[in-house]
Amino acid sequence: MTAATSLKEVLKMSESNVTREIVERFNNAFEKHRPEDLDDLIGENCVLENTAPAPDGARYEGREACLAFWKGIASSADLVFKAEDISVMGDRGIIRWQLRWSEREADRIRGVNLMRVRDGKIIEGLGYVKWG
Repeated sequence: MTAATSLKEVLKMSESNVTREIVERFNNAFEKHRPEDLDDLIGENCVLENTAPAPDGARYEGREACLAFWKGIASSADLVFKAEDISVMGDRGIIRWQLRWSEREADRIRGVNLMRVRDGKIIEGLGYVKWG
């Protein structure tokens, strides 16, 4: 630690590293269709706000409800997720993604998940999409 680096900055960097690892593992579960990889990532008091139905999306509360919803998506071989970008800032993670459900160009959407991680577990996932 240099004189210019405070303990708070070091802790924030460490927190960002943990957040990045968790968010990347979360995203990989969807890209690789491995729902079982989500088991160790979701916190007990997790809150999920889905992208649909508009305008606010369905809300899921608690580890089991969030895990069941996300596992259902991750297990679908018909859905192809691809991360466009993953960014982290402390306990917050942002996943910009694209979802395809066929080879047709029109059969895709782009979206973003705003994630929050505490103690190495996802405690919040807010999803948003661009609809045409």
